[in-house]
Amino acid sequence: MLVRIVKMSFKPEGIEDFLSNFEVNKNKIRNSPGCQLLELYRDQNDPSVFFTYSYWENEDALNEYRASTLFKDVWQKTKVHFNAKPVAWSVDKLVSLPSKSK
Repeated sequence: MLVRIVKMSFKPEGIEDFLSNFEVNKNKIRNSPGCQLLELYRDQNDPSVFFTYSYWENEDALNEYRASTLFKDVWQKTKVHFNAKPVAWSVDKLVSLPSKSK
């Protein structure tokens, strides 16, 4: 499994547009072939910084998504709101401990 982490920093006036665009497209992204999980996080200390975490079957699945019209449309509407260059990592998940049962 490949985990893709993307850090994005936004101009304050672009945050709501980003969140609206994510809301409209999150299920389409999650349902892309090979995507197993999609999460969005917001930094607790800097509300203009967001992270996406997505789990992919493999690098080919991620690359197919990145070549898709969906990605191009979403990214086009997202990148205009950046106030810094995004940073992305592709990592291999080595360990995951499940939540404790109540």
